[in-house]
Amino acid sequence: MNHFELRDGVMHAEDIPLPRIAEEIGTPVYVYSRATLERHAQAFRDGLKDVPRKHLAFAIKSNPNLGVLRVLARQGYGADVVSGGELERALAAGMAAEDIVFSGVGKTRAELAQGLDRGIGQFNIEHEPEGIALAEIALAKEMTAPAVLRVNPDVDAGTHAKISTGKADNKFGVGIDVAPEIFARLSALPGLNLRGIAVHIGSQLTSLAPFEAAFKRVGELVADLRAAGHSITHVDLGGGLGVPYRAGDNIIPPSPADYGAMVARVTRDWDVTLMFEPGRVIAGNSGVLLTETLWVKPGATHPFVIVDAAMNDLARPALYDAWHDFVAVKPSGETMTASIVGPVCETGDTFARDRLIDKVEAGDLAVFCSAGAYGATMASTYNSRSLVPEVLVDGDRYAVVADRIAAGTIMAAERVPDWID
Repeated sequence: MNHFELRDGVMHAEDIPLPRIAEEIGTPVYVYSRATLERHAQAFRDGLKDVPRKHLAFAIKSNPNLGVLRVLARQGYGADVVSGGELERALAAGMAAEDIVFSGVGKTRAELAQGLDRGIGQFNIEHEPEGIALAEIALAKEMTAPAVLRVNPDVDAGTHAKISTGKADNKFGVGIDVAPEIFARLSALPGLNLRGIAVHIGSQLTSLAPFEAAFKRVGELVADLRAAGHSITHVDLGGGLGVPYRAGDNIIPPSPADYGAMVARVTRDWDVTLMFEPGRVIAGNSGVLLTETLWVKPGATHPFVIVDAAMNDLARPALYDAWHDFVAVKPSGETMTASIVGPVCETGDTFARDRLIDKVEAGDLAVFCSAGAYGATMASTYNSRSLVPEVLVDGDRYAVVADRIAAGTIMAAERVPDWID
């Protein structure tokens, strides 16, 4: 459930009519619902009620806005970060350092040192040289780095190839078959407290089967490591639980309750603290991208609905052919078949092709739904367009939580060398 709904024929975000935001802030603009964020955060926690020891770390890459992060910090969530910048965002939002997990395949030595200096709770080591470097840096600082080894279970997540991370040919983790020997070597290093295993097989999973297959392989590895004399106290199961993007779709992702029941069953005898990195499942349906129709242009077969949002504002359709429902803010009840496109000078700036949608005309407002995750965080200023703003709604009030950054402001940070005539 989310808190975007029609009231008296007008779409609202909680108690705020979207036309008000469009008039006062302009479009395009991301609009987030605090109530939805809190509801989804609690639903994910409730789904894991049968897991006795757990740690929840929101995947900041899905939505790094400080306002969003502050809401989730108040819900007791830590952070899963993949860069030094995300680490600083988590701390700025009020997330405790010990609740931060540093993931990511390309951590620099400077970022490893930053994590140690900040006192974060866990490093997810992606490969042996990274573990060696972390141990060396920690030892030089007279510290011990808490860490787990990420393994690649060679499980097909059944999701889009560009967001699959658990197959043997993906760049993440070490092969699960060589993990015992790597774990043994790393665990012997001074400066490193290698306390467990991590796994993450992909994003937007719509079936529990790949999760269960991966987790069972991890469970076998945990047993083997313990048999070899290693102490295993933590297992990071990552994230990846999908959300519904398409109204009426017959492929419905598992609920957090179903996911939690499977996790509790599979891990029943592990005797570890389980760590989770939810992102999209919390933020995805907590936001929409509000846009205005600029033109309706005749096409060869169906018209083009040209909106003021573009691929630089919402990249997922261009990157993954991802689906986002397109809904009129004041629907008339009439429909039309059209292609929805933006102003960027790329054919790839297409949100939908020949889709049945609410009928819209120039000047009408509409939203791209389910845009709270991997939306503004992936935005750019391509074509020298302004960086899209973000708004957080809380009941009958709202605040701008990220300004629209104008093209002129961005240009002011550039320099022309004085040796160019």
